[in-house]
Amino acid sequence: MSKSKIIAGIAAVSIIFYATSVYWSVEPDNFSPTRVTEELTKNSAEIAVGSYTTATLIKSLLILNEKNGGYLSNSVLPPAIMMDNMPSWEYGLLEQSRDLMLVLRRDLSRSQTQSTENKDLQKAHGSLNVEHTRLFPTNANSEYKKTIAELQTYLDKLNDSQSKNAQFYARADNLAEWFKQVEKRLGSLSQRLSASVGQYRINTDLSGDLGAEQSTFTELGSNVKTPWLDIDNVFWEARGSSWALYHYLKAARIDFKGVLEKKNALASVDQIILELEASLQPVGSPMILNGAGFGIFANHSLVMANYLSRANAAVIDLRRLLEQG
Repeated sequence: MSKSKIIAGIAAVSIIFYATSVYWSVEPDNFSPTRVTEELTKNSAEIAVGSYTTATLIKSLLILNEKNGGYLSNSVLPPAIMMDNMPSWEYGLLEQSRDLMLVLRRDLSRSQTQSTENKDLQKAHGSLNVEHTRLFPTNANSEYKKTIAELQTYLDKLNDSQSKNAQFYARADNLAEWFKQVEKRLGSLSQRLSASVGQYRINTDLSGDLGAEQSTFTELGSNVKTPWLDIDNVFWEARGSSWALYHYLKAARIDFKGVLEKKNALASVDQIILELEASLQPVGSPMILNGAGFGIFANHSLVMANYLSRANAAVIDLRRLLEQG
């Protein structure tokens, strides 16, 4: 085989791999929690409380496996093994889903601390917490499919008037527990996004408590900067997390409507949803830019951090409102 044919073959394969990776990197479209819930509950005459949140969690995990290219985080074949943007997006969605799954198992499905856990949610939670890059002995995809099946069983029981083995308690304290998880996730992401340009940060770990201690000594301040090669990964992780939370909040708005109306907090939830929706605007650049804060070029991480910080501040205010009597 001639040298020119070998070069042409390599070029053709490279073009195919590149086009495939671009196609696989397209983010999934948004969906309607209402429509999805109607489909997954088989258009029940009366949809039970908690169904919208559960059905939306199921749908997001289905999309994780069914989107362009399928689940990529544990793939060892090209071009997936050379991709990092979409696997980071998948991880962001998974982390947000795991937070909701934890609260669903620990709080939303239990009437009090002494009540027993729902067995279906217990199994679903275990499967969802499998390492996202796992391939052997069972791959992560298979485990996440088990989570979907267990959640569907729980959803079916919620909408079975004859079954008493599944409950969802739409209370203000339960919603506040979930928001505690959300604000930590958003706070961490916004800090990591802001560190794209490098910052000197004062150590505030023990602020506000004179008697507080920590295990090891830390400096009064330190320079924090996200490594250059990780900047786009953090950005896409934040996009995946925002995408998931956007849908989960839209679903929770329906399930917790009564609670939110009594707190006059529907508008607050709507504002958080708007901030998350704004963070999901299409990226017009072929690559994630890391310009200086006030430089010539854009810094997509700082823009994303702005939306998430505003959403996080609103979540904190709303959580405090829900905790008030």
